[in-house]
Amino acid sequence: MSDATKKYLPEKFTAVARVLIGIGCAVWFAGYVFDSSRAAVANLIVFLFAASIAGGSLFLVALEYIGGAVWSVPMRRVNEFLAGLVPLVPLFAIPLFFNLHTLFHWTHLDAVQSDPLLQGKEPYLNVTFFVIRFIIVFLLWMLFYFLFIKNSIQQDISRDQRLTTKNIRLAAVFLPVFAISISVLAIDWGMSLEPHWYSTIYSVYFFSGAIVASVAAGTLVILIFHDLGLLPQLRRDHFYSLGALMFAFVNFWAYIAFSQFLLMWYANLPEEVFWFIKRWNGGWEYASVILIILQFAVPYGVLLSQEAKMDPKRLRFIAIWILVAHFFDMFWLVMPTFSSSFTFGWMEIGFPILLVGVVILLLVVKVSRYNTVPIGDPKLQRGLDFRL
Repeated sequence: MSDATKKYLPEKFTAVARVLIGIGCAVWFAGYVFDSSRAAVANLIVFLFAASIAGGSLFLVALEYIGGAVWSVPMRRVNEFLAGLVPLVPLFAIPLFFNLHTLFHWTHLDAVQSDPLLQGKEPYLNVTFFVIRFIIVFLLWMLFYFLFIKNSIQQDISRDQRLTTKNIRLAAVFLPVFAISISVLAIDWGMSLEPHWYSTIYSVYFFSGAIVASVAAGTLVILIFHDLGLLPQLRRDHFYSLGALMFAFVNFWAYIAFSQFLLMWYANLPEEVFWFIKRWNGGWEYASVILIILQFAVPYGVLLSQEAKMDPKRLRFIAIWILVAHFFDMFWLVMPTFSSSFTFGWMEIGFPILLVGVVILLLVVKVSRYNTVPIGDPKLQRGLDFRL
């Protein structure tokens, strides 16, 4: 395969990205001007959503290398492009650092001094260590991102197979690092919103949602690129594998979500069940049922048949559906902490617009600079010839 895979996205993508970024910036500005507390919550939801897809996409790149997968090689560059969000995601967190007092109860010194439980957690839950952990997590993600991408892009030119071996070794180091770092991210920015509550499976829950959303995001971009002729040699066999991967992680998310609920419901400990009780009162019970339908029932039903996993139209639909469901999942994790009754307004709708615009612009830049197919990968031809 030649450098002909290095093409450009149509100009309309750039125009749409600019409009969305403009609207998104206006909404963010208006949100923080008119209701900074509500804006900080909406900001946190978008940050968790963006971080999950950025980290999840990087995880999928590493997973291909460590697993020696062949079928995904022609499409791997899409996950590499989406992992380009890793250096950008910390920008979405900047406003949050000015609103930690609004978001996190444990940042209130008077609350800590009068609460023995918070005093016990203070060595971990303190602002200084919180910021340090954030910096370490994203520095590690950025380090591995740049190393993976550097080797992959360099291989397009040199055709050096040793670069694949380097990335395999990098993946072996990255996966345990990722397991710890995404757990830290989930606990710090999600679970610590309720410092009196804890779950030993919360980080796995966050991970499962992140991966299913990352697979959905990658599938959506792959299908768009295929329609535009940027990935012309993909077959129904490749689409089936993408559908099967989405289906597998949809089920994994449902298993983890149900396990967390069942264990706490069965134990019926006050310090555990209050978190779910918040999500089963004031209208949140309807949101909880909707989440099950959005994130599990519909994707499960749509992706159940073999034909559905091979159909680009259905895959495109369910990929968008899963991304919306994952955003609703992040909303469900965060918002009940700050509102006893269900609320969903213009900030929750408007804040993600900026992220969508940034992702589209990121793809425009990446496609203009790099091949959309890793043409130097020694497994590429086997990937193109992949059959079920």
